[in-house]
Amino acid sequence: MYYNCILNVFFFLESLISKSSSKASDIIFNQHFIYVFLQMTQEQCPHRNNVQSTEKPQVYKVGIYGWRKRCLYFFVLLLMILIVVNLALTIWILKVMNFTIDGMGHLRITEKGLKLEGDSEFLQPLYAKEIQSRPGSPLFLQSSKNVSVNILNEKKQLVSQLIAGSHGVHARGKMLEVKSSAGKLLFSADDHEVVVGAERLRVMGAEGAVFSNSVETPHVRAEPFKELRLESPTRSLYMEAPKGVKIEADAGDFQATCRSDLRLESKDGEISLDARKIKLLRLPEGKASPSGTRQTVFEVCVCPNGKLFLSQAGTGSTCQISSNLCL
Repeated sequence: MYYNCILNVFFFLESLISKSSSKASDIIFNQHFIYVFLQMTQEQCPHRNNVQSTEKPQVYKVGIYGWRKRCLYFFVLLLMILIVVNLALTIWILKVMNFTIDGMGHLRITEKGLKLEGDSEFLQPLYAKEIQSRPGSPLFLQSSKNVSVNILNEKKQLVSQLIAGSHGVHARGKMLEVKSSAGKLLFSADDHEVVVGAERLRVMGAEGAVFSNSVETPHVRAEPFKELRLESPTRSLYMEAPKGVKIEADAGDFQATCRSDLRLESKDGEISLDARKIKLLRLPEGKASPSGTRQTVFEVCVCPNGKLFLSQAGTGSTCQISSNLCL
């Protein structure tokens, strides 16, 4: 009861103070009103002194005691242990992974990008604008299956591809070019032609070079001290040129061998045999005249169809005697 009276007085005074104004008349009225309220409070609480004298003071314990206190200490101790273990594991991870201000482990963060030292393994696709090795060190790309390099356009469509796998190296693109360090074109290939820009094309295979179609070249030459052989095993071999075909053997022989006929034809010109000695071997010989003597001198006779044969020379022409060879 006493505490209720005190609380009522406290709340009443607080409301008066909050609603009070600065006028002198209001202040005098409020003082009178407070005096009346205190008289009423004393009348309503006349037994406050008796209560204080008769009742014993009560002591209220503030805090946590008993099993609650023990549980609180246990949880605080467990939390401290977890904090210490977590801190130790964090320090151990930082030490093992070699975390520094510049990066982690073999990975360094530089102004130009990321720098990897040692062997690196990527389990997912790698997207980078530029990949280069350290100065003076080679760059190795290694894979258990294959290494693929794909170039896409703005529409994410494949335009060029390079695959190096266990079955070989496959390249796909509109054009392939190989240039020297000086920028000279060595090899070029596209849908229309293949260009070899080197000064010399060397074929090292035992079978040589096989061409399914025609070959156009201004010069065919064998290596020094090597033979040049043009062969068509099952079909014909044609050499054509609008201004002529020239075959030279400066330090050796020139041989033309065939199983069937060998034809030398000139439509508008002539065929010249320019040599100190011209031998026509195994020409057929005509029959000698029975009255004539055997001689070792012959004359070359030409049939109307162009066939040549030998006939024993005499005081006159003897080709008419052996004209049956022209049949």
